Amino acid sequence: MAERGPLHEILVIDVGGSNVKLLLSGEEIPRKFESGPKLTAAPMVKKAKEIAADWKYEAVSIGYPGPVLHNRPLIDPYNLGKGWVGFPFPKAFGCSVKIMNDAAMQALGSYRKGKMLFLGLGTELGTALVVDGTVEPVELGHLPYKKGTYEDYVGKRSLGKRGRKKWQKHVFDVVEKITKALEPDEIVLGGRVCRS
Repeated sequence: MAERGPLHEILVIDVGGSNVKLLLSGEEIPRKFESGPKLTAAPMVKKAKEIAADWKYEAVSIGYPGPVLHNRPLIDPYNLGKGWVGFPFPKAFGCSVKIMNDAAMQALGSYRKGKMLFLGLGTELGTALVVDGTVEPVELGHLPYKKGTYEDYVGKRSLGKRGRKKWQKHVFDVVEKITKALEPDEIVLGGRVCRS
């Protein structure tokens, strides 16, 4: 049996609308700091490096709250500041960086088989579809729904504005509508709002 090479330590960063969470491969307790509507890429990297200063890592994996193509953000996040598109993440971190849509990253962690739809209920509505092991982020949160968008009714702000009972009613309705359109074998609900 051939010997395995050394494990590579990876710093995983989940950039959210309320918090940025960090976890090093092999660690169990994540670290986090607040994000918010003014957070941009450069301060995020600076704060992440400060918080992870005692962790040794060879690569960084970023879950990004928006569309990503060829390892690069396509647009600035809806709930964060500007300046993410074109930011030199590998240079700023000083190592290899892989960027992926945050909902797609979470979906892969939940996937078992077949066609799975992931709905991440957080500050925003993150959505991804995994079909036979291939993940595809799908930006459904900003599609029209009632007097706004899906995100307006099932995101964090809606829970505070409408209360849990009305919010849950909207979640069930949105899940039903999206299920009819995409016909998944399985649906996984995740995200911070689900746990509150």
